Amino acid sequence: MKSTGLLTVPSKKRKFSDYMHRYGTLYLLLALPVIYFIIFKYIPMTYIQIAFKKYNIFKTPWEMPFADKNGFEYFIKAFANRDFLYALRNTLMLNLLDLIIGFPAPILLAILLNELKIRWFKRFTQTVAYMPHFLSWVIIAGLALQLLAPTTGLVNIVLNNLGFESVPFLNKSENWVMTYIFLGIWQSIGWNTIIYLAAISGINPELYEAAELDGAGRIRKIIHVTLPSIRPTIIILLILSLGRILGSEFDRPYALTNPLVLDVSNVIATFVYTYGIRGLQFALTTAVGLFQSVVCVIFLLSANYISKKFGESGII
Repeated sequence: MKSTGLLTVPSKKRKFSDYMHRYGTLYLLLALPVIYFIIFKYIPMTYIQIAFKKYNIFKTPWEMPFADKNGFEYFIKAFANRDFLYALRNTLMLNLLDLIIGFPAPILLAILLNELKIRWFKRFTQTVAYMPHFLSWVIIAGLALQLLAPTTGLVNIVLNNLGFESVPFLNKSENWVMTYIFLGIWQSIGWNTIIYLAAISGINPELYEAAELDGAGRIRKIIHVTLPSIRPTIIILLILSLGRILGSEFDRPYALTNPLVLDVSNVIATFVYTYGIRGLQFALTTAVGLFQSVVCVIFLLSANYISKKFGESGII
């Protein structure tokens, strides 16, 4: 302790000791996720070098020679590969449709659930809506096959009995795309709704009362109170969605695909699996993955910059 006249000022070491005694447990809990990210996220990033080097299983990434003078040989090969260009096109198309059709769906469901006055029905609907989130895409694909198969699917059997022709939900490219989008919305809509319901529950009830005194009905209260109040949440989730515009999950397209729709179902994730895991072209697929990540970061930062220009807080 240092003495300054009548006052006694604790030393820096004493302050640090008191601080760690109070908050040390929190830092200990924080250490586990930090260690996880270092071991499983940051250390493996050293293998990004494979995208620029000639891969050799017997050498470390530091020992491998560069593929060519500039190191961009595998990026050039990727863009000269027709399968990759198709996969890039399909990834953008499916993700854009997911964003345009699927992004507003949980917002609408959250607003509808918020307007329900019967509590037990509201809770029941919410529970039923988010239960599909816990199903794997293998199970969902199996259910889709049982329901939507051209000849043996339940839906087409019912249509045939009613005098209609069978609809090739899974065997025709255009129908497969819409089935893919619909199943994605069905699987995720309930879980994403939870976020918007939490945002709606934080709205000051006095705003609704003031709007009602001004003669606003339900629709006007939704337009002028609910939507503006949850706009920051919508913007943040939209930015995150745009950051994944070139990303693609593997299990969803892989589980739903079949040889008849490969022209629209082959995405970057399945391309990497086919050429990297099965074809052993690790350098090529690492280059593809690096390109995909860089583009996603650019979209994320661009969307964040635009949101700040419009007065929103963004995520960074």
